[in-house]
Parts: sequence; C-alpha cells; structure tokens
Amino acid sequence: MGVIVRVLLAVLLVVPAYAQQKFIMVASTTSTEQSGLFKHILPIFEKKTGIDVRVVAQGTGQALDTGRRGDADVVFVHAKTQEEKFIAEGHGVKRYEVMYNDFVLVGPKKSDPAQADGMKDIVAALKKIQDAKAPFASRGDRSGTHSAELRLWKLAGYDPAKEKPSWYRETGSGMGPTLNTAAGMGAYTLTDRGTWLSFKNRGPLDILVEGDKRLFNQYGVILVNPAKHPHVKKEMGQAFIDWLISPEGQKAIADYKISGQQLFFPNAS
Repeated sequence: MGVIVRVLLAVLLVVPAYAQQKFIMVASTTSTEQSGLFKHILPIFEKKTGIDVRVVAQGTGQALDTGRRGDADVVFVHAKTQEEKFIAEGHGVKRYEVMYNDFVLVGPKKSDPAQADGMKDIVAALKKIQDAKAPFASRGDRSGTHSAELRLWKLAGYDPAKEKPSWYRETGSGMGPTLNTAAGMGAYTLTDRGTWLSFKNRGPLDILVEGDKRLFNQYGVILVNPAKHPHVKKEMGQAFIDWLISPEGQKAIADYKISGQQLFFPNAS
C-alpha cells in the first residue's frame, strides 16, 4: 500500500507541472526546418513568451492536412493557392505573409547534359532537360516546392508526374533527402535557396538557373480554426503569428545567415 501511495503522490506532483507547460504545435515545411531557420528564431520567441514551439516538419500539402485534422495550432507553409483553399474550406482563420526567398535549379555543373548552366529562363531550362532526357529528382510529396516544380513543368508543356519517364525520379521525401538523391544520381532538381545554402553534401551539384521571377517563393502563416477544432490553442498560436510578423520577429528572420548569405527575406509589412 505504501508503494501505491508514493506512486499516486508522484503522479499528482507531475501532472500539474505538465498541465502548466505552455506549448503549441506548428506544422511547417521541411525547408524552414532543414535550412536551420527555426533553430535560430524559436529560442528568441520562447525566451520572450515562455511558449514552447514544437515543429512537425512536412511538405506543405502534408502540413495543411495536419492542420485539417486539428493536429496543429498553426501552419507555416509556402504554397499560396493551397493556403487560400485551406482557409476557404474553413480550416484556417487568416493568412499572413511572413517572408520569401526563391527557388533555384541545381544540377551537375561539369557534365550538365541539358546545357542549362547560366540560363535565366527556368521554363526553357526544363524543356532542355526533357529533350536531353537528363535525370531529374522530384520531391513528389505535394510540398510547396513540388507544387512549384509541377507548375513550372506545366508552363514547359509537359507533365512528368503523369508521363513518368524513366529519367524522372520522385523521391516522396523532403528537400534534404531529395538533394542527396540528386547528388548521388548527378541529377537536376528544384530546391528552395535556403535549404540549398545549408546543404553540405553537394557532390557534383551547383546552382545552374536562378533569377527568373517565376522562381519567387512566398511563405505564409495561418492559425488553425478553433471554431472547427476547439482544442486549438488560439491565444498562444496567435501570439506566435503576431511575433513572426512583428518588427522583432522580422528582424530575427532577416538576421539568419549562412556564410554571410541571408536565407529568408521578411515581407510581412
């Protein structure tokens, strides 16, 4: 009996402490996680507010599905059309723009079978990859990057996800693993610049195409609708959003650099 009493007392002491712990769940993209951005900005927010931010890093499509199920308080993603649909369906309250960077086409610079190096037209570069039947690694995971890639292929007049040519490989994984696959295959791939700058295992890969306005990559943040999911931590989730778009949060984003290069550019205003 004494043992049981001691166990009960231990439980009673632990439960209140656990219940008082303040945290939110944020479903976000692999690019914000793998680029190292969250490791830089979250400690600043957590120190200021005492709110612990727990991140589930997924492709944008999966992150929005996590929000649809009510398994996150906030979604922080980068596919505006999908985000607007999420809100129209009643799953989100309001979309706030937070920051941007851009996509780049990377590939094997020395061999460059599609001769894409130095091109400024991403659509023309994709057409050359198709014509050369050069290996291309796609995320294939419904992420924001995957959506952008398919949109660009459509502009090039081709749908590799439907046609499934032998030179087109869908990894079904995040940006880091897809870059690893591309490096191992000597393949081309589309990546966000932030993940590329933080990626170390580049092998033969280098940036070949950049600067096309169609490579613009906007990030948005949305509170999951508490009217649809009453357990959503509305106040703490909104506090995180308000901080991200505040001057302090925007400065924290701008201050994150790798080798002196800024990875994300705040544009909440």
